[in-house]
Amino acid sequence: MNLKKIQVAIDGPASAGKSTVAKLVANNFSYVYCDTGAMYRSITLKAMRLGYNLSDEIRVVEMLKDTDISFEPNAEQQKVFLDGQEVTNEIRQEDVTNSVSEIASLSGVRSDLVKRQQQIASNGGIVMDGRDIGTTVLPNAEVKIFLIASVQERAERRLKDNAEKNIHVPLDQLKKEIEDRDYKDSHRQISPLVKADDAIEIDTTSMSISDVVNEISKIIKNNG
Repeated sequence: MNLKKIQVAIDGPASAGKSTVAKLVANNFSYVYCDTGAMYRSITLKAMRLGYNLSDEIRVVEMLKDTDISFEPNAEQQKVFLDGQEVTNEIRQEDVTNSVSEIASLSGVRSDLVKRQQQIASNGGIVMDGRDIGTTVLPNAEVKIFLIASVQERAERRLKDNAEKNIHVPLDQLKKEIEDRDYKDSHRQISPLVKADDAIEIDTTSMSISDVVNEISKIIKNNG
């Protein structure tokens, strides 16, 4: 497939299927996959382990100077490493999930991670997912996708994912957590969750993962 290596930005709210789809799309084109959400989760986990107040921006940003986040491809799930230690599962626990919005709202943290993300994407051939990729991180990306799904559908997806990780949270609680996360993400002052003007919106509520991947892949081929 002799397509030019482009930047693909995939944004959307929590549990809209971004990471799963982004990884599969990246595999289709032999692109690098960058899970920006895992980066914010890793910072959250480290700050929590150190007992920091998550709203203490000065302290958290200072912590970033000695923080390394890296990824390693894996057949089942991309592995995430924090300062050399694998934290793939730890960053998906409920306490991190419910605290990451606070860390993500800190301008100093976002500034640091955006620079890292832009460096990763500088040579193209990248699929990056998050909440501000098409608007802030990669504003010139050739392909921008905005995935959405109903709160009910997203809660059911998270329920299934949690069960596979042996995490048991009631569906109603998950729906409330997702609604709260949506509000925090879309109302934060720094890089809020918003659809880029030139992004293509895809409602994944009634779509299979393969259908979403195929639709995005067609869009990439048309822009390659």
